[in-house]
Amino acid sequence: MTLNKNLILTGFMGSGKSTIGRIIAKELDNSYFLDTDSLIEHYENREISAIFEKDGEEYFRQAERKVFEWIKQHVKNSVISTGGGLPMFIPEINEAGIVVYLKVNFDDIVSRLTDEEIAKRPLFQDINKAKELFMKRDEVYSKLANYVIKNKDIKTTISKIKNIYL
Repeated sequence: MTLNKNLILTGFMGSGKSTIGRIIAKELDNSYFLDTDSLIEHYENREISAIFEKDGEEYFRQAERKVFEWIKQHVKNSVISTGGGLPMFIPEINEAGIVVYLKVNFDDIVSRLTDEEIAKRPLFQDINKAKELFMKRDEVYSKLANYVIKNKDIKTTISKIKNIYL
C-alpha cells in the first residue's frame, strides 16, 4: 500500500497523533512519518518548552508556519502529525494533504498523559486553561478535517484510517 497524498493527523495534545502516525507510516510502502513539533525542535536545536519560555508563542507559531510551508511544497506521500495548535493558526492545512482529526475526549487525554508528558507541554500547565483550549480547538479541528475519527483504541483507529484513505 502506498499513499498518493500526505495524510495529516490533527488533534489535541495527547490524542495519539504521533503513535498512530508512526504505525501507519511503517505499514505503508515508500512513506515517511514527520512530526511538525519535532521538525521545529530540530530546526531550532531546542525543545518546544524552551522556545515558548525564551521567545514566546508568537515566535513558535512563526516557526510552525515555516515548517508547514516546507511540508506543503516539498513533502509527498508521508504521514504527518501536527502540533495541537497548528490548525488554529494555519487553517489552510488541507493544502498539504488529507486531514484526519483524531478526536478524544478531554478526560481520556488527561488520563493518558504521564507527568513527564504534561511537563513537556507548555499549554497544559493549567488544567482548567487546557480544557478551555481543548473546547476551542475541538470545533476548529472538526471544521477543517476531511475526516473525524474517535480515537478510543489504536487498532480500531488505524483500521478506520486505512478504510477511509487507502
